[in-house]
Amino acid sequence: MKTLTIILTDGPYISEYADMACKIASEALKISQVNIFLYLDAVHIPKAGQKPSLFADMGQQFQDLAEKGAVVRACVRCASARGYPADEAGICPDYHQGIKISSLYDLAEMLKASDKVIALSR
Repeated sequence: MKTLTIILTDGPYISEYADMACKIASEALKISQVNIFLYLDAVHIPKAGQKPSLFADMGQQFQDLAEKGAVVRACVRCASARGYPADEAGICPDYHQGIKISSLYDLAEMLKASDKVIALSR
């Protein structure tokens, strides 16, 4: 099976990158494995409880992608620097279910296994 990896660096409401990633990942899941790695301010995306009035709830959308089979991981150093702790299994109590915190080593493994990579970053 083909694998697509998407790397995001922007927070959920700074740009439309999170929304674009959701749309791309949703379509790609129909024909391939999808990995999403959240880096820098993108680690804010899966925070539960965000209630944007003018935008879609990106955290919920990323949880939906994880439920459909996407592997969604956030950088541990970026997350801890922004106040998102994780247990030994990578579970963060502030995050939506299905999204884990992991290391850049996981990103390297994702890239190694990927047929295509999309980086959405400013």
